[in-house]
Amino acid sequence: MNNRMKKFWDEFCTAVHKEGIEYKDAFQFGASADLLARLVVEGKKTATTSGFIFYELEEAALPKTGEYYIVLDSQGEPAAVIQIQSVEVVPMNEVTEEFALAEGEGDYQFWWEAHETFFTAMLKEYGIEFSPKMLVVCERFKNVYSKESR
Repeated sequence: MNNRMKKFWDEFCTAVHKEGIEYKDAFQFGASADLLARLVVEGKKTATTSGFIFYELEEAALPKTGEYYIVLDSQGEPAAVIQIQSVEVVPMNEVTEEFALAEGEGDYQFWWEAHETFFTAMLKEYGIEFSPKMLVVCERFKNVYSKESR
């Protein structure tokens, strides 16, 4: 944990009067890290979708309800602390419009095209073709602290 993240995390813990809790990871959302971090801070982005296969390929654990994560901007600066509210694995073509809208970036068509493009490119690196039936991890989260609340 670098000093900026430690300071940000410590500020969060002090602000919410919690001790002895840890965050799971710090990450940037997608290809537009600044925009997406800003949407989280503004409360417009409360969900995200990732490819289940990437968890399998990287032998990584799925996020769990209650876990905390630090959202970073494009410069690696902490923008927000989020807490996972729910995690569901479903085929991509069964993701609801309501869920897609919770990602805060546009309508369902925009969500579909952006994710299909992203997953197609990522899967190609592994020699795997995109399928509308591919399993995706749908996470809902809540912004529990941001640089705006400091």
